[in-house]
Amino acid sequence: MYRKHFALTAFPFDLTPPPDALFAAASLTEAAARLKHLLELRAIGLITGEAGSGKTTVCRKVAADLHPGLYRVFYIPLSTGNVMDMYKTIGWELGLPVERNRAAAFRTIRTEITRLSLEAKQRPVLIIDEAHHLRNEVLEDLRLLTNYQMDSENRLCLLLVGLTELRRRLSMAVHESLAQRIVVRHHVTGLTREELPDYLVHRLRLAGCELPLFEPPAVEALFQATRGMPRKVNRLAHYALTGAALEQARQVTAEHVQTAREEVAP
Repeated sequence: MYRKHFALTAFPFDLTPPPDALFAAASLTEAAARLKHLLELRAIGLITGEAGSGKTTVCRKVAADLHPGLYRVFYIPLSTGNVMDMYKTIGWELGLPVERNRAAAFRTIRTEITRLSLEAKQRPVLIIDEAHHLRNEVLEDLRLLTNYQMDSENRLCLLLVGLTELRRRLSMAVHESLAQRIVVRHHVTGLTREELPDYLVHRLRLAGCELPLFEPPAVEALFQATRGMPRKVNRLAHYALTGAALEQARQVTAEHVQTAREEVAP
């Protein structure tokens, strides 16, 4: 209902904007730069962050900017099964037939990666999201999948994306071999207090609004409640705008944010 009240063309905090309209927060900008370096190295990278910090969004942004003729990006959003389940998922993404055993699946995937790299002249990029759910044996086999020691350069770029706990898991002795091969690491921290006002303006502008709809105390209340996590900011801002519209207010106040916080609390 607040779209009509504030004369908006869309819900500003409802959906993730297209990659070319992503807000250039410092942490996300640094993550993008590190990912581009990872692509040059064709190595293993790690992106972590709290839920809703924007880690998946920045990965999709970097992937969307890649030249489709030079790169083949394979995105796996979640895998909680065993090694064979992971191989089947990767195989499906690669368009390969389903193999019946682990060794055959491993060999088939490696062969296709080699074909893409040497014959098609494309750089395969495998992104595993929600990687904190992966079993230990799956993480180990993913390392083996990238092991081309007989070649002068790597053929597969592997990016693991997950919650903060993934960093702690990879510091365990059982994952020492994998941890040693991770050449790019970045922890996404979300929006800073100084970035939040510009972020709100950016999202409102995408919805056709040039007016500052959030009072400074409301912005501070948003930051205190969300610690700058974009997903939490979006949700709380959405409810705060609804509350302001119900009261026929011209701007969102700190009181609107507090009321919204009580509404969205679990």
